Amino acid sequence: MIALLAAAFVGYALLLWQGPWWLDGDRLRRRDLQPADGVVITGFRTTLVALGAGAVAGAGLFYTDRTLRHTRDRDREQAQIARDGQVTAHYVEAIKLLASERTVERLGGIYALERIMRDSAKDHLTVVEVLAAFVRDQVSVAPGTEPAPAELLDESVQAALTVLGRRPPVEEPFRIDLRRTDLRGADLQDARLERVRLAGARLEGANLIGAHLEKAWLRETQLGGVWLDRAHLEGAHLRGADLRGASLKETHLKGTRLFNADLSTAVGLTPGQLGEAVHDVETKLPPAMESKSRGRPGGPGVGSSR
Repeated sequence: MIALLAAAFVGYALLLWQGPWWLDGDRLRRRDLQPADGVVITGFRTTLVALGAGAVAGAGLFYTDRTLRHTRDRDREQAQIARDGQVTAHYVEAIKLLASERTVERLGGIYALERIMRDSAKDHLTVVEVLAAFVRDQVSVAPGTEPAPAELLDESVQAALTVLGRRPPVEEPFRIDLRRTDLRGADLQDARLERVRLAGARLEGANLIGAHLEKAWLRETQLGGVWLDRAHLEGAHLRGADLRGASLKETHLKGTRLFNADLSTAVGLTPGQLGEAVHDVETKLPPAMESKSRGRPGGPGVGSSR
């Protein structure tokens, strides 16, 4: 770089010195210069000096711009490091609150995690998994055991479910795991729980009106008395699910797998909805629809081989 600058300086000096004769040597005298010669030489050198000054100014501006860019990038990196440190500190504090015995502190931890999830996209997946693990830890149902009589869902568990249901729309490489949890009476209206795993969960009496459960895994899930009005169950798996007494008014059932599910006392189910779903001969339908379905070509039995 230094050699290049030195060569440029030497070339510029030579151009100042000999440039007029290199450019117009046929008409310029080298001795006994006349006024006309002086005008040409002075004009050329003045122009060259102005160009040189402009080049120096341009180089100065370029260097200043590079310096400012470098400074901004460095400041941005430092700010990001500081921000990451703050997020980490807030995350650790939120986890401590989540483990508290006091409900109000657990709520603080849950909403702090929601803030982190919204402010830091790279922490989204971690927060989702932590909240799902918290729910499983608080209301898990051991296989083969009956849960205690239904009580009002713990406030902190409801808060964690609410946060999960309204999380930002980010592509997630995993399914939210809420298998074998006791979520009876939960309020999940309009919740975004696409592809959620709720196999073996207890959801009796829950509010799932308008909820998004596309491609959810609801195998052997207890859904008795659940409000599923206008809910989205497209492509969901409900093999062996108990939907007795569930409200299915305007529920979206396109491609929903209802193999061996019990809808014998479901409310609001229409032939049009059932026609979009996939069911087999073991699916228990409301009495008014049972005979129609069995007499309809392509009804129960179509999906029995799946």
